[in-house]
Amino acid sequence: MSEPPDETPPSDDAIRDSLPEDLDATGYVGPYLFPNNNRRRIPAYLYWAIAAICILVWFLRRGHDPVLINNGVLVAAILLALIGLYSFVAGWNLAIDESDALVAATRQVGFPVGHSSAQMGWRGLLSRPTWRVLVYSADDPPEKRGLVLVDGVDGSIVEWFVEDNPEDWGALSS
Repeated sequence: MSEPPDETPPSDDAIRDSLPEDLDATGYVGPYLFPNNNRRRIPAYLYWAIAAICILVWFLRRGHDPVLINNGVLVAAILLALIGLYSFVAGWNLAIDESDALVAATRQVGFPVGHSSAQMGWRGLLSRPTWRVLVYSADDPPEKRGLVLVDGVDGSIVEWFVEDNPEDWGALSS
């Protein structure tokens, strides 16, 4: 006769949550390649293919008065085609990577840059990719900071702002 399984829950110390290896960035060595925005065009092609199938089915069954294939299928095809059009147009090609955006931001702010950070954002109804680059001057502690928005398609400066650094770094200096 076997013993019943132990029903006591494990202690909090025994439970460990961890990322899968393919998502764990701590072991990654090398430059990170930000995914290109033009991947949005793949669903556009799928929407258009499904819309074409819906139109074909609607057209072939139109005169037979079917129950399941009616004008709603045509409306769905039109909606899918429009959604596909938006998805295709919003799939801009990301020609500027974060290092190019940092170079453009450094040129714009007019001071030597020390620490910086780049974040991808999207602006407008058509989701144009835009790098948000936060820069600090190379002084220790940094005397200036700036925020520069760099267009991810053509590298132009969308907006920028520079100010004296209002943060108090006195407690961190040795």
